[in-house]
Amino acid sequence: MNETILLTGATGYIASHTWVELLDAGYQVIGLDNLCNSSAAVLARIEQITAKTPKFVQGDVRDRRLLDDLFASTRISAVIHFAALKSVGESVQKPLAYYDNNMGGLVTLCAAMAHANVRQLVFSSSATVYGNPHTVPITESFPLSATNPYGQTKLMGEQVLRDLEVSNDAWRIAYLRYFNPVGAHHSGLIGEDPRGIPNNLMPYVAQVAGGRREQLSVFGGDWPTPDGTGVRDYIHVVDLARGHLSALDVLRRDGRGFTVNLGTGRGYSVLEVVAAYQRASGRPIPYEIVARRPGDIAACYADPSLAASLLGWRAQYGIERMCEDSWRWQSMNPDGFQTRG
Repeated sequence: MNETILLTGATGYIASHTWVELLDAGYQVIGLDNLCNSSAAVLARIEQITAKTPKFVQGDVRDRRLLDDLFASTRISAVIHFAALKSVGESVQKPLAYYDNNMGGLVTLCAAMAHANVRQLVFSSSATVYGNPHTVPITESFPLSATNPYGQTKLMGEQVLRDLEVSNDAWRIAYLRYFNPVGAHHSGLIGEDPRGIPNNLMPYVAQVAGGRREQLSVFGGDWPTPDGTGVRDYIHVVDLARGHLSALDVLRRDGRGFTVNLGTGRGYSVLEVVAAYQRASGRPIPYEIVARRPGDIAACYADPSLAASLLGWRAQYGIERMCEDSWRWQSMNPDGFQTRG
């Protein structure tokens, strides 16, 4: 396959797994990342997994001259846009940084794509665009809102792209609304490597199991759920990566854009995740029930039926495999990509 795909934010968690799947599927790939939240060590790991040398450009997606040079020097057929700051809590503290990076990056990228006449785009959106949904499961037709600046950048990003589609019907855009990606590549060579204190449940649980943190704080034990803890839709990162390939295939085949949820359609509670991780790791996970966080909700999980019918895609892996692969990554890389083999 001679098609070349540009990945922005390419050395990040989801993007690196997508890069592996693209290479395995025969695509040519160019990865772009400024390495502000990721490590160049990912590149050698991708080469170990795929036996192909990744083509990588270090740079910022807001750098228009860099993008113009990239599109001029390589015939790129489509872009998968991952590059974004993604911490909900940090976005509340640093809203301008999030609007600058996430919105500025998207607008600059789209302008460069239009200039190069490249109009196939897969956009990393998020279930955060549903705000605080009052019922589950969540379909793509649910009302949209955002409760924090990060979610707002995803919501605004979708609107920018819809305006682009209206302005020129040559655009083909896939909007992929992710739920909660977890796990790692089965090889244990790539996985989630958060800087500082993890924002998400599974990497935090992994660090407790690995002895890096004392215990897990569970926010609320009195939710209206079977065990009183919050329920979320966790999806294996490899399933999510493969969803991007399915989206690319459908964009190329059907020549029209679409919006789909990428989740499993099944919610797991915090305590179910803790129990599954204890089984996977053979380690105890001490935890403490603490007060609810403002803005949290009891349950959030996808209705993924549209992705199944439109893309022919379904998540394959359950919570046991998610935990097993996460623990393999954690065990092999206790210090993330800083670990020396």
